Amino acid sequence: MSTPHVVVVMGVAGTGKTTVGPLLAAALGVPYAEGDDFHPPANIAKMSAGTPLDDDDRLPWLDAIGRWAHGRAGLGGVVSSSALKRAYRDRLRAAAPDAVFLHLTGDRALIERRMAGRKGHFMPTALLDSQFATLQPLGDDEAGVAVDVAGTPEDITERGVAALRRLDRPQQPEPA
Repeated sequence: MSTPHVVVVMGVAGTGKTTVGPLLAAALGVPYAEGDDFHPPANIAKMSAGTPLDDDDRLPWLDAIGRWAHGRAGLGGVVSSSALKRAYRDRLRAAAPDAVFLHLTGDRALIERRMAGRKGHFMPTALLDSQFATLQPLGDDEAGVAVDVAGTPEDITERGVAALRRLDRPQQPEPA
């Protein structure tokens, strides 16, 4: 990317945000922040118990991520956040207007298999359905790209970097 954006790696649980995020940050030469680290302990306890977060739970978490992204404005950075709803992404963009989103997407069965194979993560596979039910994919008017999570983390990162670079190029007018 030619300009130092903050990239929010988003998607439902199990898409690989925590794996791809640091690889993407390394490829772009910017710092990475793990979105889960911004959750207050009450949110982690709630999710660990199998209870989905509601908007009231998510707002302080989104605000904390937004403060980090705001602090990286003009410098660049990568942060993970499920950012499942348009309203959540709008809140992040209010804090960091130049943020762009890399939406990790994929087949539900693949994502569930990956979640089941994780060790020591607080998010149980039982919450995957609630994640998909909440998900509002990026709108055409939102700065961002979607990348399928099939393949290795390195493949996903490579496709993500390429998609972000295409997004960053000025649009050429259609030939007459």
